[in-house]
Amino acid sequence: MSQRISLPSSIAALLFLLPWFGGLTVGEVSNSFSQCLDFFYNRTPPRGLENVDYKQICQLYKNRYHFASLYRRQHRAPLFSAYKLSPADGKRPKQPWMYEPQLAFSRASPEMRRFKNITDQNVVESQAVLEDYRNSGFSKGHLCPSLHQKTMDDRESTFTLTNIVPQQIGSNSGPWSTLENELLARYKNFCIGPMYVITGVMPYESETHWINNRVSVPEYMWSAYCCPVFKPNLLKGMEQRFPTYAAVGRNDPNSGQEIVPVDDTVKPSVRGYDVKQMTLEALEGILSRRLNVSVTLFDGNCQNPYMERFRERFYYLLLRYKHF
Repeated sequence: MSQRISLPSSIAALLFLLPWFGGLTVGEVSNSFSQCLDFFYNRTPPRGLENVDYKQICQLYKNRYHFASLYRRQHRAPLFSAYKLSPADGKRPKQPWMYEPQLAFSRASPEMRRFKNITDQNVVESQAVLEDYRNSGFSKGHLCPSLHQKTMDDRESTFTLTNIVPQQIGSNSGPWSTLENELLARYKNFCIGPMYVITGVMPYESETHWINNRVSVPEYMWSAYCCPVFKPNLLKGMEQRFPTYAAVGRNDPNSGQEIVPVDDTVKPSVRGYDVKQMTLEALEGILSRRLNVSVTLFDGNCQNPYMERFRERFYYLLLRYKHF
């Protein structure tokens, strides 16, 4: 007969309280993320990326918020999506693509809807539609990927074009996919509690590139995470990757190499789509220079003294428990 092992009440209480340290748990288009601040560390969206032309979308699907996106209407693509990583408990869904009704009509339903035969010009003008990607040579690149979302509803919710950018296939199925899996492994192996992720794009510096003369193509992809509570005694090489780390990936094999150098030794199908991992500060510096604003992605750089004391207390109790 198997026995259920219970944690001492003091440890159980700490585990119960853990999510509250990262913010209260709470597609709606508005001028703020007030309905979905839970997807940002300390309930604080990035600073420096505010713009009157951008729309904040609390991505609503089946009456629940799943992640948040900052949407550039003029570019018909998101600038970033923010979410809490949670490993998928199933396969990638065969989900029809969806759109955001409130981008077209402010009084429309806040829930994303499946594409059928879109003929309403307000929808076509306000956001990307499936026809934009057809025969474009680009894949639909998730900013919040389905493999980072736990339940089937969570994963289905990522299949909205307000979470999608034109991404080269060599990037999407190559080095960028490898990075997404590395983030998943770090979360599983080292994080205790939530990992907050923000993934976005950098436009071209000189001129905008388009598909179908409507949807902007990014020159680079970027991603950063905040894991405020993590295991002690990290493996060698992991010390600098917590509580934060970041990466920039090439989406144009012909771009210069000043941000991400090219490895000429890799196979041709992924050559020029390199991903360079770096500190959070390095990524924020790149974004600040490229976007000509001062960018802060995580409040307090994901440094929270209460979290540190929590971590110390947690491991003290855990070590005591091991001696019972």
